[in-house]
Amino acid sequence: MDAQDAGWKSLSAAIAFGEEKLKKVSLTETPRMLFDLYCLLPGQSQKVHVHAHTDKVYVGFQGEVLVQLGSASQRITAGQAAVAVAGVPHGVTNVSSEPAVVLVFQAREPSAA
Repeated sequence: MDAQDAGWKSLSAAIAFGEEKLKKVSLTETPRMLFDLYCLLPGQSQKVHVHAHTDKVYVGFQGEVLVQLGSASQRITAGQAAVAVAGVPHGVTNVSSEPAVVLVFQAREPSAA
C-alpha cells in the first residue's frame, strides 16, 4: 500500500456506475481490511454469498438498497448500516428506481500463521 492509499478519500469523487452490473470501487485494501464503494443502478445486485471467517459492514451512502442478512431483508438508506458477521449469508440489491451507493468495510481473511 502506498502513501496515497493510507490517507483521506473523496467518496463522492470515487462514485462510478457500470451499465451491466454493480460497480465495486476499491478505496483501500490493507492486510487487515477492505474498504469499497458498491455503486448500483436500479435492479443491480450483489449475489447472496457467505464468508466463513470474515465480517462485512454495509453503510448506506446514497439512495436506498435492500440488504439480506441470513433469511431477513431490510432496506437501508444514507446513514443506516447492516452487519454481516462471519458465516451469515448476505447480499445487497438496489430495488429502488434511483442509483444507490453503499460503503462496504470487510475484515480480511485471518492468516493461518
